[in-house]
Amino acid sequence: MVSFAYMHSSTSVLTWSLALAAACAYAIPAARIGETAARTSLGIAWALHAAFLAWGLLGEAPHFGFASALSITAWLMLTVYGVEQQLFPQLRTRALLGLLGAATVVLAALFPGMPLQVNASAWLPLHLALGIASYGLFAAAVVHAALMNHAEKRIRLAADQDSGIPLLTLERLTFRFVSGGFWLLTATLLAGWLFGETLYGRHWHWDHKAIFSVLSWLTFATLLIGRARFGWRGRHAVHMLYAGALLLLLAYAGSRFVMEVLLERLG
Repeated sequence: MVSFAYMHSSTSVLTWSLALAAACAYAIPAARIGETAARTSLGIAWALHAAFLAWGLLGEAPHFGFASALSITAWLMLTVYGVEQQLFPQLRTRALLGLLGAATVVLAALFPGMPLQVNASAWLPLHLALGIASYGLFAAAVVHAALMNHAEKRIRLAADQDSGIPLLTLERLTFRFVSGGFWLLTATLLAGWLFGETLYGRHWHWDHKAIFSVLSWLTFATLLIGRARFGWRGRHAVHMLYAGALLLLLAYAGSRFVMEVLLERLG
């Protein structure tokens, strides 16, 4: 097991209270209990999740790690969903977002991560924000791609589409999220390459995090060029999106998971 003492010392009663309250609120839309109740509880969960994240980053003992990154990503996805609901009220992803939100908020309470350095560069939070924002947009793209895949399968079976949004609209939204995430990822990598010494006290170097990040960037760049020049769409495009998202996940969350959990366990 992961060191209980480590988790206990890094996680306050307030942190657990916010995490469990948010998880309970997320459970209502995840269980598909009523339209009105699901909408209301998702809004409450969003606010509790935000408070949980703020306390973890700005509270008495600020921490950040792989679970925090995943939790912020899920929260950003929920924020995107809230905006989309104003434009596409028929969008049906509340149950999935409820499951993701509940899982990531509890995971972040279990594994709060490493203490944030007080003497870190003032620009470091901006760099982290760019990276996490790209995570959020790519995660939203993955969810929309999954809905698009599901809709295509139902069309082939001559069944009614149940995603709530026309297939072509889903496709446009998916690649808008991919484009936005790609430019944020580009800015993140450029900042790390040009200002690595200022941000982290060392120049850019080719570790596993950098390699996976660049491989992810190349995958998304190929996907966007292929779509613009050759009209790539459907399964081929979706599989490339999944591959790029997996590489990006391994780049930060995967490497931090190894350091914070596996190495902690071995130690």
